[in-house]
Amino acid sequence: MASYIARRKFLATLLGGAAASCPLAARAQQPGKLPTIGFLGATTPSAQRQWTDAFVDRLRELGWIEGRNVAIEYRWAEGHPERAAAFVAAFGHLKINVIVTHASNLILAVKQATPVIPIVFAAASEPVGTGIVASLARPGGNVTGLSIQSNDTAGKKLGLLREVVPALRRLAIVANAATLSNVLEMNEVRAAAQMLGVEVAAHEIQRAEEIASAFEAFKGRVEALYMCPDPLFTNNRIRINTLAQGARLPTIYSFREYVEAGGLMSYGPNLPDLFRRAAEFTDKILHGAKPADLPVEQPTKFDLVVNLTTAKALGLELPPTLLARADEVIE
Repeated sequence: MASYIARRKFLATLLGGAAASCPLAARAQQPGKLPTIGFLGATTPSAQRQWTDAFVDRLRELGWIEGRNVAIEYRWAEGHPERAAAFVAAFGHLKINVIVTHASNLILAVKQATPVIPIVFAAASEPVGTGIVASLARPGGNVTGLSIQSNDTAGKKLGLLREVVPALRRLAIVANAATLSNVLEMNEVRAAAQMLGVEVAAHEIQRAEEIASAFEAFKGRVEALYMCPDPLFTNNRIRINTLAQGARLPTIYSFREYVEAGGLMSYGPNLPDLFRRAAEFTDKILHGAKPADLPVEQPTKFDLVVNLTTAKALGLELPPTLLARADEVIE
């Protein structure tokens, strides 16, 4: 009888220990305890849904399943890079393993806010020229990622406008004066325009409230519009395209999202592809790699996207040769 009672006590203790360990195991699988990515979007969830989905899809292909073996904390700057410090502070409290972000001003703000947490940028205009990294081959510090090299495509985009408006003599450039990469790109466009004998009217904008007045300033005085890429303009792309059509101005952008919103053309890197590649950087860092040891990569895929509906609204007959080269024609 004593032996039987002893066995019962032993089994009860064993089962009790197992039961007690179950909540601990469950807690160990909660998102706060998983390797955690801080995803800081420069605009809004809806504006960059395709990019975010591309990032998460590639993570899944690499074996990182959100909620199972990795957690993702999303934050959205909504075009306000000055919010970066508060977001990074929150990420610090959450013990984030790596921050993924994009857009030069926001990347710089995140870099300034933390010299410790690894940072992967999915898309940065001129990361060396803006001071994000020391060099493409050896980024140094805690930051690495993908460059969109926007300056390299400035002449190409101006050439596309010339195909649509062969008699182009006066061009408007709109840039965010607070974004160094925009200033650098604007200088490249000016240089390319000078070689082609095109006069440039530059308009620098820092707030959404200044967009309408900029269009009033060059309405009837220019024949086409070159928009530099910036989260401020992404957030206001529908309004910008409405104003451009009202002013009868053909537009050229860097990304297809602007053309989907009514712009005429875009030429530049494929952003979903860049965000997929950012997931590969993230995977390496979660496996122990250091950003300083991962060279910055450049785009491998560039897209020419044309909106035929906008062309018709502007009364433009797009050259067949241009349409034949387009990667996508929106009708």
